[in-house]
Amino acid sequence: MKNQLLSLMAVSLAIVLSGCGSSKGPGTGPSNGQLIGAAYSARPNPARPYGMIKIPQGTFHMGPSDEDVNYAFTARNRQISIMGFWMDVTEITNSEYKQFVHWVRDSIAATILEYKDAKTGNLDQKKMAGIWKEKNVHEKLGQMMLSPDDRVMNRIEIDPEKLIYQEEYLDYKAAAYRKPNEPRSKFIIKNQVKVYPDTLVWVRDFTYSYNEPMSVRYFAHPAFANYPVVGVNWKQASAFCTWRSRHLNSYLEAKGFATESSFRLPTEAEWEYAARAGRSQAMFPWGNYYLRNRKGCLMANFKPGRGNYPEDGGFYTVRADAYWPNDFGLYNMAGNVAEWTGSLYYEGAYNFSHDMNPDIRYNAKDSDPPRMKRKVIRGGSWKDVGYFLQTSTRAYEYQDTAKSYIGFRCVIDLPPTVRTR
Repeated sequence: MKNQLLSLMAVSLAIVLSGCGSSKGPGTGPSNGQLIGAAYSARPNPARPYGMIKIPQGTFHMGPSDEDVNYAFTARNRQISIMGFWMDVTEITNSEYKQFVHWVRDSIAATILEYKDAKTGNLDQKKMAGIWKEKNVHEKLGQMMLSPDDRVMNRIEIDPEKLIYQEEYLDYKAAAYRKPNEPRSKFIIKNQVKVYPDTLVWVRDFTYSYNEPMSVRYFAHPAFANYPVVGVNWKQASAFCTWRSRHLNSYLEAKGFATESSFRLPTEAEWEYAARAGRSQAMFPWGNYYLRNRKGCLMANFKPGRGNYPEDGGFYTVRADAYWPNDFGLYNMAGNVAEWTGSLYYEGAYNFSHDMNPDIRYNAKDSDPPRMKRKVIRGGSWKDVGYFLQTSTRAYEYQDTAKSYIGFRCVIDLPPTVRTR
């Protein structure tokens, strides 16, 4: 069994050949027959993750902070312990998600043009950076462009349907219950994900309503660069996390640092713990019981009153760093856009999930019934009433569905060697 686990996790053993001389550290010299430890082939990365903040380990009461008859069926207040993790300070913005889209676009273009590094066989990053400055590049990449029948005023544009990311990762949850001699390949998940956001959600989500300008400009116009990305379904958010992990670890490997664990969507429990920020029994990230502060200012971007959308300062979404952060330094954990989590939505989950890092996950297939595709969303949005801004409010959406009011942020588990400041 031990050999099988080693094979499963693909543990590599670095053998260090030492010459004469005194030992300067574990594995760097002769052991003299003593147990001094083995040297690692890579250095730990001391850098703080850009745009993220440390959420310390702790315990909190998960579930409704006030009596709620409806919650008696879907959530029970119980004590939960959460290990520490790093979380994005803001929701992923249009600009950040566009970096992902551009990477996929450039990678596909470089593959078509066969821009490969002669030494490594990988795509040549320098040539990739200059692809769109080349002459007649659109003619060379005709298979990526919209067909003539789909063009407006014969304008040559990239077909968003062609921007597909090949997502690959190991399903550790399933692998933990593998049978003897089952191949590792059985637990490697491979998905082809269309990465471009669905910009038509602004029209589709609201019947008999004029929102076409948001469809045209929200993801494309630089004025919205620092606004949270929307129109991204759960699969696309997960693919973004996989790409972000690959992007970081490629850099770390090139610099001789150890690779890190993967970025991912937070679990439902992690999200609520981070949103509460130590206010264990508070209704909102800022405390109890009101949606306004002492000066009468609204504390988040939502739907105040009976549809007075602009009263809080934003008609639709606002900048991802708007309003005041909670005590952990996280912005918009209530309002602006609701956020995907990695957890499966199940009404009775609180009754049987563990009290240590609780989570229920399921990699739903396209053939699965809709009930198995429900993912937990948290935080409420710009179009929701105040009830959905409560830190304990549970809601769900289907994993293959995109909305104009759902975004996401990432978390990552890092070793204790990472600096917190």
